[in-house]
Amino acid sequence: MRRPSSQAAAAAAARLAALATPPGALGRLGDLAVWLCAVQDAVPPRELTNVRLVIFAGDHGVARHGVSAYPPAITAAMVRTFVAGRAGANALAAAHGVHVRVLDLGVDDDLDGVPDDVRRHKVRRSSGAIHLEDALTPQQARAALAAGADIAREEIAAGADLLLSGDMGIGNTTPAAALVAAALGLPAAEVTGRGTGVDAAGLARKQAVVQQALDRAGGRVDDPVETLVALGSADLAASTGYLLEAARHGVPVLLDGLMAVACALTADRMDPGAAFWFAAGHRSTEPAQSLALAKLGLEPVLDLGLRLGEGSGAVAAVPVLRSAVALLRDVALLEELGG
Repeated sequence: MRRPSSQAAAAAAARLAALATPPGALGRLGDLAVWLCAVQDAVPPRELTNVRLVIFAGDHGVARHGVSAYPPAITAAMVRTFVAGRAGANALAAAHGVHVRVLDLGVDDDLDGVPDDVRRHKVRRSSGAIHLEDALTPQQARAALAAGADIAREEIAAGADLLLSGDMGIGNTTPAAALVAAALGLPAAEVTGRGTGVDAAGLARKQAVVQQALDRAGGRVDDPVETLVALGSADLAASTGYLLEAARHGVPVLLDGLMAVACALTADRMDPGAAFWFAAGHRSTEPAQSLALAKLGLEPVLDLGLRLGEGSGAVAAVPVLRSAVALLRDVALLEELGG
């Protein structure tokens, strides 16, 4: 895996130190500006004019086993809402000039009447209930990874200078927590959160499901692709392929919540070094996300208590990255002031 430019990072750090601002006054904005220079191999950094969010949608067999506060039928309804431009992520994207695309990888619905482009990457209807069976066949996992890579290439060909990964799928925090637990070697109790807001009894059921899934997968979790087969889903596998392909093409990614970060962790397991191309948009309320971010060495841009998903936290962080670009690009240098 090619890494971001260390030469550009050093030049950016030097420029940051030479700005007409007190040392360290820009805080995280300065750090983000240096990262953007490194991933763009350009000092000062280029403006982020073509930011593109892909929302990967899919249903999850565990959603029928008491792990979510909402019924699985919500997934298909929300896909239609994205298409109509009326979801939370759509509203934020419109406010911040971010292009939105939603794709059905494993929704348990035929989505009649939805544009063909939304459905053309579908791998299957729903995933297996991971505490009882594999989420995917090996062939389906490979197909989903390949679909994600294809989607990344399409977005890059459309001129993306920053990619975002979003999610939609009732029950998806359960397989995502399992992916993180598998990667970090942790028990379910340490990674499993309340997702859409389950009560104490629901959280206990969810923890039991995740632990049963981990026990069922056994030693297969040592292989990241086998982990996706046993514990993932079509949408999560596709998101993993998308993130991995973006990193391989040297296109930076701003991650969203638990699902995106679980997939980023899996992508970095598949090709170590991929995480250098990722930044964390926000900290979600899910414990697995914070644990995965720590493993990846990523500090979230925002911490707003968000748990909406959809890519919303990443979209909300885009103006912060644009602010970092503007500061490193447009602030005068001390030498220009004669100081």
